Amino acid sequence: MNHIRTAFSLGLFLGVFISSQTLAKSEVLSPISIDGTVKIDAEGVIDLVDKFSELTIIDSRIEADRKQGYIEGSISLPNTETNCETLSKIIKSYSHPALFYCNGIKCGRSAKAIKIALSCGYSKLYWFRGGYEEWLAKGYPVVGSN
Repeated sequence: MNHIRTAFSLGLFLGVFISSQTLAKSEVLSPISIDGTVKIDAEGVIDLVDKFSELTIIDSRIEADRKQGYIEGSISLPNTETNCETLSKIIKSYSHPALFYCNGIKCGRSAKAIKIALSCGYSKLYWFRGGYEEWLAKGYPVVGSN
């Protein structure tokens, strides 16, 4: 009987351990960096806007997230709608500077979208990994927040 309890306890422990590891892995969806892009922080966004007057800022979040607020001047293009055709309508050329962001480091939408842009041939890509959460945390202005 003790063997059964021990086996049951071990199985229960392993099940909880595996579930917690799966959860921990799924919490952080965005990679640390993306080859072919320049990762920037909130201050880097401001520097880019100063450096490139025609910077294209792409908000890769879904519409429900965007309704909570967004970075001024950004264009809504959810990652689920991002493809070479939709990108060509908002980015002037393959060498035009474009910045992608989503909710933050636990959001994988901008990473997916910027990888699509890379595959389409865009070369001057900037990734704001900290995204909207970092922007808000640093007190920078947003449009449309409550």
